[in-house]
Amino acid sequence: MVMEATDLAGVEKFLSRQQLLFIGGRWCESTSGETFPVLNPATGKVIAQVAKGGSADIDLAVKAARKAFCSDEWQKKITPADRGKLLWKWADLLEANFIELAHLETINNGMPIAIAQMALAESIKFVRYYSGMTAKIHGKAQHSKSGSNGGNALAYTIREPVGVVGQIIPWNGPILMAIWKMAPALAAGCSLVLKPDEKTPLTALWLGALAMEAGFPKGVINIVSGLGEEAGAALAAHSDIDKIAFTGSPEIGREIVKASAGNFKRVSLELGGKSPNIIFSDANLEIAIPTAVQSIFANQGQVCTAGSRLYVEANIFDRVVDTVVMITKGLKVGNGLNPDNHLGPLISNKQLSRVHQYVESGLQEGSKLITGGKQIGETGYFYEPTIFINCNSQMKIVQEEIFGPVLTIMPFESFDEVVQKSNNTTYGLAAGIWTNNIKKAHTLASYLQAGTVWINSYNVFDPTCPFGGFKQSGWGRECGQEGLDLYMETKTVMCTL
Repeated sequence: MVMEATDLAGVEKFLSRQQLLFIGGRWCESTSGETFPVLNPATGKVIAQVAKGGSADIDLAVKAARKAFCSDEWQKKITPADRGKLLWKWADLLEANFIELAHLETINNGMPIAIAQMALAESIKFVRYYSGMTAKIHGKAQHSKSGSNGGNALAYTIREPVGVVGQIIPWNGPILMAIWKMAPALAAGCSLVLKPDEKTPLTALWLGALAMEAGFPKGVINIVSGLGEEAGAALAAHSDIDKIAFTGSPEIGREIVKASAGNFKRVSLELGGKSPNIIFSDANLEIAIPTAVQSIFANQGQVCTAGSRLYVEANIFDRVVDTVVMITKGLKVGNGLNPDNHLGPLISNKQLSRVHQYVESGLQEGSKLITGGKQIGETGYFYEPTIFINCNSQMKIVQEEIFGPVLTIMPFESFDEVVQKSNNTTYGLAAGIWTNNIKKAHTLASYLQAGTVWINSYNVFDPTCPFGGFKQSGWGRECGQEGLDLYMETKTVMCTL
């Protein structure tokens, strides 16, 4: 989709004004009156001033969400089918603002415009999927003869929204991550308070404006921008939040769990990964190798499912390495608004420094750098796509999530060896398998400790398919029926006959 200057006047107007909090159906300054700057990672320059919400603002947003949740309008007048219509209208507005939203996502996050457009298209599909789920929420009935009183009883279950939800999203995919959480919560009948990451709050605020335009009642959706240690911590600990949903690092995930203990709020977590991508010698290498490159370097490696550990069967190892390096050296790095660029900048100078520290640790621990490993230029936060070989499972670059454009390529000799190496990590989010032997593929998939396993593909998502991780990659599943279940309670009603 081509962007014309006239199409982007709305983005320029949006960025020219101070961005406010969205609480109780109105835009307002933070209680403190403070703001914070938001940068364009491609230039390092400030592009917007955003209201800095704190604990007082979170409290106001939670109160607004509670009032809306308990209102007759949201609970009685608006039927499940009506909720579906609201979500569908919201999706229509996302489509109507497609060019502007994708452009703003690239300016704020740095991702290539093609990825921003793809993520937004997936977001629209996701909203439409959950719009169709609202009228399919139902319990079940059964005739019970095994009650403790020995008599007959009629029992049935009711599915109800969990209540007021707090949602904290990361910076690496602001629109998609917001929609992944907001759509099922709204479909279930919850009200919510969304806290976007302080580095990328802009598209979330636009989503709030479009939701208001779609007709959601005041207070059902609240968006509070602010720092994680202030607004995010207050949301996680708030005693009137019934459920908290978080995507981010394991370190913050642990803090979320601790904060939730006060009122035992429900918790779902998506905490990243260190995903293996496995190529056997019988794979279609013309597809497997380019996809392996894309799986790690898409969005600069700032993807929770990034195929950062590439395992290659030993008899094709050199061939695969040579081809991966050749493709990687042809990738263009630059401003994401240029459609010719394959990689944009990292999100911040802090993240750039973090990635480079991992590269230095790889060298210090004895791995071999075969391409990349340096910052590009002095403007913005650009880093070369980087590849290491001669790695082992004890190295930090193999064990820890770098969240940057760094790939380790390692050989394996046997099926059992690659199972052991793939599972030798604290994470378990995703994995890829490349082979033309379908029995081997499905057997390996059953052994891999990962919430999603792709066979002869990578990073393929569907709104109907649950997504989440094993081990320290998180709790719960988003997407599909399981994603809706995260936001619901089950009530049993039993009547003795």
